Amino acid sequence: MKVLVTATNYSKYCQLGKKLLEKAGCEIIENPHGRPYTFEELKEIVGDIDGVVVGVDTWNEEVFRLAPKLKVLARFGVGVDNIDLKAAEKREIVVCNSPGINSSAVAEQAAALILSSMRQIPQMNNAVRDGKWPRPMFHELKSRTIGFLGFGAIARNLAERLAGFHPEMIAYDKYPNQEMADKLGVKLVSQEEVLKKADIISIHLPATDETKHLINQETLNKMKDGVYVVNTARGSIVSEKDMAEALRTGKVAGFASDVFETEPIDLSGSLFGFENYIATPHVSAETYENCETTSVVTAKAILAVFDGKEPEHKLV
Repeated sequence: MKVLVTATNYSKYCQLGKKLLEKAGCEIIENPHGRPYTFEELKEIVGDIDGVVVGVDTWNEEVFRLAPKLKVLARFGVGVDNIDLKAAEKREIVVCNSPGINSSAVAEQAAALILSSMRQIPQMNNAVRDGKWPRPMFHELKSRTIGFLGFGAIARNLAERLAGFHPEMIAYDKYPNQEMADKLGVKLVSQEEVLKKADIISIHLPATDETKHLINQETLNKMKDGVYVVNTARGSIVSEKDMAEALRTGKVAGFASDVFETEPIDLSGSLFGFENYIATPHVSAETYENCETTSVVTAKAILAVFDGKEPEHKLV
């Protein structure tokens, strides 16, 4: 059986999962590009592939029709917006993901981006290196309200970490978990209330038709003046054009994002003209611990399908 790994740095950080596949006799084809595959690259290699450890490249009918042997896609992560589930189901391709594993890693990145944005860490670093000695003033988190858009595993991990700073915390979730909110000291409110009351908004929503460009001119106008926005979810949730305008007017004091509408990014995008825009290259889940554990989960899922069994976390 041939297994294509489109997630990056597999041999370097995913030895446990790789060994499971090799022990089962699988031939592994690794991503040599250090970035997602393009369609042109995929079409050259998918013809005799049986299973895939999927990164963030696009898997749709256009790819599936070129992959007659394909049996299983195991997403190296949680979000599957890059996989056409209906097309996969129609072709009887099993799709599964790895929920909950990366929640600690992504929560840490979100916390880092919140603090870096509020404390202007990149700007202060650059200023000192330029021989300057600026004296900005900051708010402490204990005087701020943090609002979570989405309150799943990542947001809950983040709330637990931020609790030590003693902010007020509010959250909106389509499927609210009152027990966990109470345990973490988070008040569940409407989406509208998060937008209006939060000094810092941290986005933790899935990429769906409903959430596409949820953060746009209309919703930005509902936010407090000088709000900070952090996105470690999916780039499609934020209209980058509208966010750039909000940074220009000062409506948004800082925007920090690990995800983008288009990846790899276009440096000509309007956001890159603002020093209070912090961008990291979709690395929230890139930790040794997450990669090791997720490699095992995805390898076991692929092998289960090869053995005619149902894998854990099957979506279709």
